[in-house]
Amino acid sequence: MQEVLATLFVHPMTLAGWHKTVMLMPLCLAIALVYKGLKCERPAEVPLASLILWFTVVVGMYAVGVGLWGLYQLIV
Repeated sequence: MQEVLATLFVHPMTLAGWHKTVMLMPLCLAIALVYKGLKCERPAEVPLASLILWFTVVVGMYAVGVGLWGLYQLIV
């Protein structure tokens, strides 16, 4: 198992454009869960608060990406 993980560092997987955007979702969800798990006072608040934060982060990242793409298209 360690050898397989070690080879990923030497020969990383190539991802298409849409694969990269799909991989953003679980990463943002994990970050939102950990952040809200530390910040919420009651554990019952964590699922809804982390879902709201996850949605906000994903939409914000896509909005920034579209905005930068549009700015690039104006400049070039």
